[in-house]
Amino acid sequence: MVFVTGATGILGRIIVLELLKRGKNVRASKRAGSNLNEVRNSYSFYTENPDDFFNKIEWVNVDFDDIHALQDALKGVDEVYHCAAKVSFHPKDEKEMYHTNIKGTENLLFACEGSDVKKFLHVSSVAVLDNFNEKGELDEDSDFNPKLEHSAYAISKHLSEMEAWRASAEGLNVAIINPGMIIGSGNWTQSSGELFSTFEDNSFTFAGGSAYVDVRDVAKIAVELLENNIFGERFIIVSENKRYAELAKQVRTRLGLKDATILSESLLNVGRAANILFGWLIPKLKMVTKSNIEAISSFNTISNQKIKDKLNYQFIPVQESIDFHLNNYINDKKLKK
Repeated sequence: MVFVTGATGILGRIIVLELLKRGKNVRASKRAGSNLNEVRNSYSFYTENPDDFFNKIEWVNVDFDDIHALQDALKGVDEVYHCAAKVSFHPKDEKEMYHTNIKGTENLLFACEGSDVKKFLHVSSVAVLDNFNEKGELDEDSDFNPKLEHSAYAISKHLSEMEAWRASAEGLNVAIINPGMIIGSGNWTQSSGELFSTFEDNSFTFAGGSAYVDVRDVAKIAVELLENNIFGERFIIVSENKRYAELAKQVRTRLGLKDATILSESLLNVGRAANILFGWLIPKLKMVTKSNIEAISSFNTISNQKIKDKLNYQFIPVQESIDFHLNNYINDKKLKK
């Protein structure tokens, strides 16, 4: 039995599907109020028989503050994919994010002790990467630098990684993946699922860029790492590094919208000053923080060489990935009208 946390998220659901396609029995965690119909619907984007796969999932409600509930969920489980996490760059979510991402990981790993769990995959993020290599790229050796300013999200993911490494040092077979911005279908209003609505709804974008990867690639690599018993390492999972303006143009052109205006870093710093003065009055200004401005104005090259070499893996090109998932986004909107 395989246990997948965060199984209603944009990545967790596809890891579940990938495992089911490979004949695995899957137990999947969700919150009590999770919309399983939305998950079921999203499977239609990825397979011709979505109900057949969906109906094989054993769903369990899990409170990550309840160790006994976690221990119950792990009964008969020998592999865990830990995808559950809070993703936010809004200061109001910091406390919840630290608790969910760090304490939730700590509790899950504690529950693994004394269980049948032999393999554990932890989903981290490229947000934890600092320190460039000799090529001027970020890679798996780009360790987190606590002296630099980071978003609360990056800090929470770094500290949750530390929990996973501690379990690894104590004998658990652990692998860590660090995906870039995940492009997927469904879950359109949460986390990276907001990618398309963000580009559609905003007539502006930013000067920087990010590393992107298709959700299908992340799921396949995650499963193949554990299938091949590759432990004690972490792997960056990205397809290509792209500027926001390039993706915005692709999305907005397909939707019949004019090109987005690029907001410069200097203009964003004006917004940061406004945040200091008026953030209490205008909640949206709270997002204009120093770490957020640096994140959306920078364009770092993140290397995927290690995973390509390890698994001889070929990634879906970002343009092709955007086309596929944007088509699903458009069709989903039409169905709901």
